[in-house]
Amino acid sequence: MSFRVVRSSKFRHVYGQSLKREQCYDNIRVSKSSWDSTFCAVNPKFLAIIVESAGGGAFIVLPHNKVGRIAADHPLVGGHKGPVLDIAWCPHNDNVIASGSEDCVVKVWQIPDGGLSRTLTEPVVDLVFHQRRVGLVLWHPSALNVLLTAGSDNQVVIWNVGTGEILVHIDSHPDIVYSACFNWDGSKLVTTCKDKKIRIYDPRSGELESEAMCHEGSKATRAIFLRHGLIFTTGFNRSSERQYSLRAPDALNEPIVMVELDTSNGVMFPLYDADTNLIYLCGKGDSVIRYFEVTPEPPFVHYINTFQTPDPQRGIGLMPKRGCDVTTCEIAKFYRLNNNGLCQVISMTVPRKSDLFQEDLYPDTLAEDAAITAEEWIAGKDADPLTFSLKGGYVSSGNTTLSVSKKANILNKASASRGGGGGPLSGGNHSSANNNDSNDANQSAAIFSEKDHRNILDEIRKLKAIIVKQENRIRALEAKVNAAAGDETDARNSNKNGSGAAAAAESSSSSQPAASESANDHSTAKDNAHEDD
Repeated sequence: MSFRVVRSSKFRHVYGQSLKREQCYDNIRVSKSSWDSTFCAVNPKFLAIIVESAGGGAFIVLPHNKVGRIAADHPLVGGHKGPVLDIAWCPHNDNVIASGSEDCVVKVWQIPDGGLSRTLTEPVVDLVFHQRRVGLVLWHPSALNVLLTAGSDNQVVIWNVGTGEILVHIDSHPDIVYSACFNWDGSKLVTTCKDKKIRIYDPRSGELESEAMCHEGSKATRAIFLRHGLIFTTGFNRSSERQYSLRAPDALNEPIVMVELDTSNGVMFPLYDADTNLIYLCGKGDSVIRYFEVTPEPPFVHYINTFQTPDPQRGIGLMPKRGCDVTTCEIAKFYRLNNNGLCQVISMTVPRKSDLFQEDLYPDTLAEDAAITAEEWIAGKDADPLTFSLKGGYVSSGNTTLSVSKKANILNKASASRGGGGGPLSGGNHSSANNNDSNDANQSAAIFSEKDHRNILDEIRKLKAIIVKQENRIRALEAKVNAAAGDETDARNSNKNGSGAAAAAESSSSSQPAASESANDHSTAKDNAHEDD
């Protein structure tokens, strides 16, 4: 494909710059799984990367200030029994992350502020339904604690994570689901499947609204909803050439744009920035990142530029706009995984001479607060995600406290079991006094369980210390026993050698008198013979 010079645009001179190696993350054992996933998830607090792990699946969670060479024994999130295939941070709580694995289980984890001090093996909740590996996890953009999962059993499930219950089950896919994406307000769901078709569903009822052929190639395809309702897809044609397309939901069979890119084999992941309408195409195994701008004018998808790197990429993650530096006109930040264990940080900036806040580059972006609850969403309410201005920088102190309290009440197993029977789904007929009493009881139960948790951790530490002490004592005793056994073996060998020499000496001494006696007898016989003569 020959790329033309684009028309006048404020993003025409966007360029990327990789940070120095000491400002990146090194010595990371990136997963070698062949599953088509980005292997990386980023939010303004943490960086999560799926890694190789013996005896199950795990991923590493790093605070953004922990750069440089990562220790080989760094704590992991390792509760899965099979390799982890996909991870996703909750958009409404920067401390909550979901993971899907080959062990058919989806787990939701709570990461403490500051990162992990020891390996985390206990999730907040286990979501068990799929019969085969789970390769896709996706959060709802505006509803709190609504999570979509898809597995190799061709099932798509939408969960209420707060209660651990299934809200919607979609089982109309004939083959493996490659990708899924909600639209801007979460009222529609688009999926791509191994049968080469793209489908649009009503996510509340699971009803199929439309379907069409996506790309003619047999390799994996991806589809995302754009902010204004159009659908952008990536895939392959029959000649295994990579291509992208732009479609309208009401005319899936007639692409607005269908363009061939190249003949590489890697699956292309479209990363979308809804604030600037920029799409970044990152291919697995590629050494480039292409970015395009979507506009209402033909040809609708305008090529801008390509960021070139010397090393092929194994995975990639895109920082939400809340984590970008507005003082340097940074509009995107990528975390790019290389095969040599380096997580390279790439900053995309628009050069401006002024140091003031650039309002044209930073429209209101997604906030970390949810617009509606899971119960309101499943009841039929739609709401656009909440937005806020980045002018003056992003501060998450107040929102963090609110999300932690929500997480303690909603994601806590005890409160979830209570909420399942008498929460908003049951009609909300409880009085305010009863609600206050139940909230107080839930808070006291949470405090009591946290205290018990600390006591159990202290007991575990003491037991570990005793075990280490006994192991050292056993090693010392084994060394003494081995030394004594060696001395005894040497003594036995020396005794054997001494007894053999004594026996030889005794046999030689006994043979000498016998020889002398035979000689005397022979001489006596001769003398007698002479006397007879």
